[in-house]
Amino acid sequence: MDVTEFTEDAFLDGRVRARQFTRGFRSGLDAVMLAAAVPARDGDTVLELGSGAGVASLCAAARVPDCTIIGVEISADLVSLATDNAAANGMADRVRFFHADVLDLPPELRVPFDHVLCNPPFHDAEGERSPDESRARALQDAGDLSRWLETGVKRTASNGTFTVILRADRLREALGALSECGVSVFPLWPKRQLAAKRVLIQVERGKRTQLTLLPGLVLHQADGHYTPEADAILRGRAAVQFSTYAERPATR
Repeated sequence: MDVTEFTEDAFLDGRVRARQFTRGFRSGLDAVMLAAAVPARDGDTVLELGSGAGVASLCAAARVPDCTIIGVEISADLVSLATDNAAANGMADRVRFFHADVLDLPPELRVPFDHVLCNPPFHDAEGERSPDESRARALQDAGDLSRWLETGVKRTASNGTFTVILRADRLREALGALSECGVSVFPLWPKRQLAAKRVLIQVERGKRTQLTLLPGLVLHQADGHYTPEADAILRGRAAVQFSTYAERPATR
């Protein structure tokens, strides 16, 4: 990875600004949608697995000013960059990043969190591998998707949520690794009448309801512009609504 070249990118209508390496994996719409789907409240603790440059964690923190967030990332360069991004956004006191393997967390992180989120590697072991090693590591899961999901659920407190964004064609694989109860699926449709390319999955730990397929969200209008609903989420003016969680009475 070239650790000398960056871009500075704005998220949530400029409320979050983050430097990202010009090469390797870069966060965008997926990270913002993932953060918008986490139903954190003031005082909650949040864990991000595979935090990269910290975009999803920082967006979640901007949405909920009084939650605390820990991000875990295997790349030391990205941990350093994410830490700098937290400081630049005035969030260093409540958003911290750790250099660790998501699949082998240190003892101090093997504790329950109110909410866990992750954007795991999208491609399976058979997918085409990027020649850029840092990008390949971020995108290729080496057959470990189920372990990412199991880790996320395990770190989620009772009555908390685990939220993940995935390629839609890996939904069956993901559901096979999760409990049959408390799972909701929220498709992200690129345009009306087009198949979903991404899905958000949320697990409410301890909830006994069966699998729920939600209406989801259409991202783009026919002319390519964002739909008003998607635009509101990307600008930080609205959240992704998993109605099953919204119906649950507050625990605080």
